[in-house]
Amino acid sequence: MDVYGLVGKDIDYSFSKSYFSKKFQKEGIKASYKNFDLTDLTQLSDILKSNPDLKGFNVTIPYKTAIIPFLDDLDSQAKSINAVNTVKIENKRLKGYNTDIYGFTKSMFPLIENHHEKALVLGTGGASKAIKKSLNSIGFETQLVSRTKSPNIITYKDLDQDIIQSHQVIVNCTPLGTHPKIDDHPPIPYQFLTDKHLLYDLVYNPPITTFLALGKEHGAKFYNGQKMLELQAEKAWEIWNS
Repeated sequence: MDVYGLVGKDIDYSFSKSYFSKKFQKEGIKASYKNFDLTDLTQLSDILKSNPDLKGFNVTIPYKTAIIPFLDDLDSQAKSINAVNTVKIENKRLKGYNTDIYGFTKSMFPLIENHHEKALVLGTGGASKAIKKSLNSIGFETQLVSRTKSPNIITYKDLDQDIIQSHQVIVNCTPLGTHPKIDDHPPIPYQFLTDKHLLYDLVYNPPITTFLALGKEHGAKFYNGQKMLELQAEKAWEIWNS
């Protein structure tokens, strides 16, 4: 039986295992999906040896960039953003892809309004690289925000009324607010949000995070990462079976 899986850290909450297990059952696919919870990526070789029927796996926090040296090849899109969330195994060779861009772009497109021109991307991990690439591809000016200042990256303390009001799309690419730490949220000045803003949270559990709830209080439109995850998962399945 073919095996697929998810490589990450502290992934008991994972969307992928539930999604693919239901998909396999519903569509009569003879395959299984496992969580590979790794404290260190050096454990990957053991996973590959003990799962000879493994055909591919998804990659999540915190390994979307760190996985790259362990791969034999990269798709051009994954290479351009230096982040991988899908790996295909063929003839014992591992090739990395990024389906986050596809999932986010397709889910985001119907939400865009004419006044949405600039976006803040919260976080600088592998997911944020995909989101920035996606937003740039559909015409947005983007600004990365992190706890630490570096070239082309501002900090949360830099966010003032002018920046918030001129960046009317804000995407949370951090894990802040994920169950069970549901009270956590990115430290942006929520008081400057308006009904012109769209808040998009890659977190999907809970469905309405504190980040989204605080935006809602100020009239902002809000959207979580559930649809993006479904779309990127289907794209991963397509890659594994191509």
